[in-house]
Amino acid sequence: MMDPISDMLTRIRNASRAQLPEVEMPHSKLKEGIAHVLKREGYVAEVSAEGKVASKKLKLKLKYAGRKSVIEGIKRVSTPGLRRYSGSTEIPRVLGGLGTTILSTSQGIMTGTEAKKKNVGGEMICVVW
Repeated sequence: MMDPISDMLTRIRNASRAQLPEVEMPHSKLKEGIAHVLKREGYVAEVSAEGKVASKKLKLKLKYAGRKSVIEGIKRVSTPGLRRYSGSTEIPRVLGGLGTTILSTSQGIMTGTEAKKKNVGGEMICVVW
């Protein structure tokens, strides 16, 4: 697998379109950080890491409003072939503030608004709306 973060986002997108209650993927610290940001922002109901170290899995319980998924779209911004970095003043707003930008900063994985408040920039991982 060339890009495990894209794989994670694709699994979430596919599961939400298929209206599955939960999605499972291989675990990594970066994926877990992204999942916790999604939970904190209200896009995911629950995050859990299960299993032993070598075969650890990350489970996300998806959130729905009726029959419609809370996650309308999720898109990878920075790819292994073209990394996208942003300073604290240039962090883009998604849908005029209705969406969320997820960044990897020196202080951990956080949203764009949190990064602006802490005055840190970083790699733009993905956008969610």
